[in-house]
Amino acid sequence: MKTSIATVSIAGDLREKLTAIAAAGYDGIEIFEQDFIAFDGSPQDVGRMVRDHGLEIMLFQPFRDFEGLPAPLRARAFDRAERKFDLMQELGTDLVLVCSTVHPDSLGGIDRTADDFAELGARAASRGLRVGFEALAWGKHINDHRDAWEVVRRADHPNIGLILDSFHTLGRKLSPESIRSIPGDKIFFVQLADAPLIEMDLLYWSRHFRNMPGEGDLAVVDFMRAVAATGYDGPLSLEIFNDQFRGGSPRAIAIDGHRSLLFLMDQVKRLEPGIAIEVPAMPDRVRAEGVEFIEFAASPQDAEGLGLTLQTLGFDRAAQHIHKDVTLWRQGGINIVVNTEPEGFAHSSYLTHGTSVCDIGLRVENAAATVERAQALGAATFTQPVGPGELSIPAIRGVGGGVIHFIDDKTDLSKVWDIEFKPVEAASTGKDAGLHRIDHLAQTMNYDEMLTWALFYTSIFDLGKSPMVDVVDPGGLVRSQAIESPDGGLRLTLNGAETHRTLAGRFIADSFGSSVQHVAFATDDIFATAAKLAKNGFATLQISANYYADLTARFGLPEDDVAAMKAANILYDCDERGAFYQLYSQSHGDGHFFEIVERRGDYRGYGAPNAPYRIAAQRRAQRNSDMPRK
Repeated sequence: MKTSIATVSIAGDLREKLTAIAAAGYDGIEIFEQDFIAFDGSPQDVGRMVRDHGLEIMLFQPFRDFEGLPAPLRARAFDRAERKFDLMQELGTDLVLVCSTVHPDSLGGIDRTADDFAELGARAASRGLRVGFEALAWGKHINDHRDAWEVVRRADHPNIGLILDSFHTLGRKLSPESIRSIPGDKIFFVQLADAPLIEMDLLYWSRHFRNMPGEGDLAVVDFMRAVAATGYDGPLSLEIFNDQFRGGSPRAIAIDGHRSLLFLMDQVKRLEPGIAIEVPAMPDRVRAEGVEFIEFAASPQDAEGLGLTLQTLGFDRAAQHIHKDVTLWRQGGINIVVNTEPEGFAHSSYLTHGTSVCDIGLRVENAAATVERAQALGAATFTQPVGPGELSIPAIRGVGGGVIHFIDDKTDLSKVWDIEFKPVEAASTGKDAGLHRIDHLAQTMNYDEMLTWALFYTSIFDLGKSPMVDVVDPGGLVRSQAIESPDGGLRLTLNGAETHRTLAGRFIADSFGSSVQHVAFATDDIFATAAKLAKNGFATLQISANYYADLTARFGLPEDDVAAMKAANILYDCDERGAFYQLYSQSHGDGHFFEIVERRGDYRGYGAPNAPYRIAAQRRAQRNSDMPRK
């Protein structure tokens, strides 16, 4: 499988784009004419520069408004084509994309269009070139890949073929199944793009909101399954028009794109056994069973304060590492590690981010297979020196600079707590509050990084995405999306801040990019837990009394229940499947905090309607803490 990306898909000048594309592992590029024109160098210079990067120019594009024109415009179109052919030969590429016309004077007609392409094919053949015809979703006469194929079929020239683009098919809500009947050798090139489902003008949608396969809502897997079934074995290329990507890091966007292509074709290979396209071997998406541990990086002084908070939450200081300044706090099935080592990754993380979650340990079905798949998809492995008696636990670098370790039951990895830690006397014992597992982790990032984070997780792990929601903060909007395993064993919420005026944005700024802003613990009885937490001295976030008056009106709950929630600062939400209760700690350090939740029935959400009230309460608490004391 050869991979390619259109130069228009990422930011930067042509040199910067080529450097990023080559580093990400692509085989070639579609050179977009605008990038070439803006470059201060000859076509031969561009061709050499591309090849010097280890790439090939797989496609030159676009050539517009060619077919169906009356005289003398028709002759002019062929003259333009000849000049493009000159340019292609100087660049060193043999394939040009001709997109269906939107010219106001175009006459249309399948036979007329086919005749034009038959003549163009003869001219291209005399130069050893090929022409691919693509149906634009907004084309004046041809806007359906089936009509474009009929033109190619009637043109009946070996140098004329079809170019397929997933957006132009799926954006018009066309079934890709008809592609299966097209001969694979008549498909010259395949372009891929995804997009969120938004009802808007097709052209505007295409020019501003495309994203990588797997990052949107279109059925790109079904489209590619149909293409693969034809026997097509040519390049797979990304053509992405996205305002967000145009302002992003060329290297990061190029890496995302390459990962998306590998992920896409891995899915297609599993669904269409025996396809002609070669796909790098990798294990299937990994089943994540839950969070095995979270690790805080801290200074000895900060660790003391964090330990006091954990005690009020009901955690025990259960064990100490056999060699390192690392403490294990435990309650139920929750393991929290506090690392105060004066060197190593955690120390570096502390120096950068302050007290923060630097490492997440996931319990997975197969730790080795997880790392193997992550590596195949471009993730970097993580290692650091292992001392006597310590385990070498498989790990990768996550997005955002953190580390993710993997624990399974296939080796001694699951015995890490017995092998690497020694129990300590319960001098710092919290009174168990009924917390038994980590319900979810909330990770915060800049909004323009959200797609990267979601693709990273969903390509490696068997996780699904929920629809994105807007969380209203007085300082601006925060976009939130949950990703979780089918059984809810692993839940992550991704919160993208568009401005540093929001609490989420301030957290990113104050912690210099730390990702985990809060950890949510699960209980089976939040009212009993709240009572135990109060006895432990746990400081809850104070919720406005107005919230509870509104709660009674909205849900018609019994007054005694609402009074109990008000007394404990518990928030409430429900849907047709169940109910959700939550309470929060006050914020610590640079803005991280803890949450306690109870799910009743089959409630699958995260209490999103309560987020504005939680944020308002946090802002009040923040203002109060910032007030000078007399």
